[in-house]
Amino acid sequence: MRLPARTRQQNPQSRRYQAEPAWTTYSKGWLRRQHEGVQDPCVTTELDTLATALYVKTDDLLKESPGLAPWRPATGTAPRLGDAELVTLAVMQALAGFTSEARWLRHARAHLRHLFPYLPQQPGYNKRLRAAATLIRHCIRVLAADASVWTDDVWVVDSTPVECGRSRETARRSDLTGWAQFGYCASHSRWFWGLRLHLVCTLQGLPVAFALAGAKADEREVLAGMLAELLAAVERLDSRRQR
Repeated sequence: MRLPARTRQQNPQSRRYQAEPAWTTYSKGWLRRQHEGVQDPCVTTELDTLATALYVKTDDLLKESPGLAPWRPATGTAPRLGDAELVTLAVMQALAGFTSEARWLRHARAHLRHLFPYLPQQPGYNKRLRAAATLIRHCIRVLAADASVWTDDVWVVDSTPVECGRSRETARRSDLTGWAQFGYCASHSRWFWGLRLHLVCTLQGLPVAFALAGAKADEREVLAGMLAELLAAVERLDSRRQR
């Protein structure tokens, strides 16, 4: 994504203009304007616009395909946090760089109450996220397909090791035994025990598909499976749009 740039005010002494980026990414992942704080109205407006657009997109998607929503009994109390709000909250957590759900919910209660009047506790939030995993994956794929870079003619494929343990005891007792494997990473010139994360993305960095496989899995076979699953998902998406 090409970020906008702004020009500093003219320096009366040097009488030169110096350009600097208008946005910067902080350690928590927030995009902020240079020399502006968290509570700056412009920053809040940008985040509010992003959250509102994502909520509307997800809500329309659920109206078109109600089957994407997690199953619930016909009778009972409706959740106070809707599915579209849940997806929006989860995406904003990822954009903000919060890996702890408890910290994210505390931050949301302090700064996002105007967007989310009700916020669950961490156990309830985690339970809702697990139940809505299929919905979140579908929403991410729909958003990616709507991006202009989705139709790029060139896709890049690569993989990186995901080390899951180093000791022999870990390899024997871990729940990943049978899935994780010993493999060799040529870029790091070392052996490792774990998995490989395979990623397909555009030249602009838009993720198209990903998969976790054993360290010894043939990358060509993994890629073929990823593309087959991606093609099936795109066909289902097109069929829903035509209805």
